[in-house]
Amino acid sequence: MQETIPEYTVSEISFAIKKTMENAFAHVRVKGEIFGCKRADSGHYYLSLKDENANLAAVCWKGVAAALTVKPEDGLEVCATGRITTFAGKSNYQLVIEQIEVAGVGALLKLLEERKQKFAAEGLFNPAHKKALPFLPRTIGVVTSPTGAVIRDIIHRVTDRFPTRIIVWPTLVQGEGAAEQLAAAINGFNRLPADGPLPRPDLLIVARGGGSLEDLWCFNEENVIRAVYNSDIPLISAVGHETDTMLIDFVADLRAPTPTGAAELAVPVKSDLEARLLTLQSRLISTGHRYLQERRNLLDGLNRGIPDLTRILAENIQKLDDRSERLHLSFKNYLENRKNQLNLNEIKPFYINNIFDKKTETLQNLNLRLESVSVEAVLKRGFAWVRNKQCKTVRTTDEARRNGSLEIVFADGAIKVRPIVRKNELQGDLFDI
Repeated sequence: MQETIPEYTVSEISFAIKKTMENAFAHVRVKGEIFGCKRADSGHYYLSLKDENANLAAVCWKGVAAALTVKPEDGLEVCATGRITTFAGKSNYQLVIEQIEVAGVGALLKLLEERKQKFAAEGLFNPAHKKALPFLPRTIGVVTSPTGAVIRDIIHRVTDRFPTRIIVWPTLVQGEGAAEQLAAAINGFNRLPADGPLPRPDLLIVARGGGSLEDLWCFNEENVIRAVYNSDIPLISAVGHETDTMLIDFVADLRAPTPTGAAELAVPVKSDLEARLLTLQSRLISTGHRYLQERRNLLDGLNRGIPDLTRILAENIQKLDDRSERLHLSFKNYLENRKNQLNLNEIKPFYINNIFDKKTETLQNLNLRLESVSVEAVLKRGFAWVRNKQCKTVRTTDEARRNGSLEIVFADGAIKVRPIVRKNELQGDLFDI
């Protein structure tokens, strides 16, 4: 007798397969490499896991994705925990992911090295791009979790060393959305106006305590690295412990081994500065005193080499009095001698008068000769004196042509003339009066 085969509708057989799959694979752990990963606008992740022989479709719902410590991305080898279910609309099956773990640190380190080489090739780690930290920042911006020991350690250390205003931009520091919040905080600090109600920091610190590579992975994300690179404000990275090295450490202007170390790099010790200032002040005062004493000693030495000015003046006054007396006596003796000579030669008064008469006559003759050759006398004899604007005598026709205006002086006055263009050879040079 022929065996009877049950008959199913499409929906019935799809539901039966779904039930069988979900019962058989209600909780599975699958290891594979993520590829084709994309995040929908709804927040769900759609991806596939693959190995060398097969592919497995997978989905991670929004609520689960928000709690993941590792963000799904292509090339990452993971162990995904969840359940197998079917999607009747396309007759396929998929893994509904409930948890993702990195399949060994080696996979993450491999991805980390690939990103490091990529960013280094773009010049994001170039030391020439790094900015110097301000010596005494007036305001420090801190990007970290608002709770926990990290922010308390930074505030306490800064307050102990040099009290400075601290502004905290609270963010997640691991898990879903942490990278986006970190990048937004760095960019937000940079967009603050310098003169706004909330001052723009002079220095930024991005900090987090220690943790596993998976926990610290958000500090290797591309959006965080590029936000640090584009920051106009100098930035210190202080992520994890001293042995932890994230990509943010390579792009930051300075790396601190710990958050407390970042606070120490951010501000100097106020008491040390005060002690240094007191030392410099003491040295300055001591140097000033020593300089003044040296100049005083030099002045005293010069003073000893200079004679008494009062004594020098008194001696010269005495010499002047002596010279004046001797001069007075000399004139008196000279006049006396001349008087004696006149008496000895018996010079008569009429002889002196005769000398004066001769000298007077000679002077009158010279005066007549001088008047006869003076300009006025020559002009009175019918001559004229031609001169230019500088009152210099014009002696030739060439000189007359070169001057724009001339003055002809006669005995009874002067007239202004100017040369005009020669009309013909017969007329010669013409002058316009």
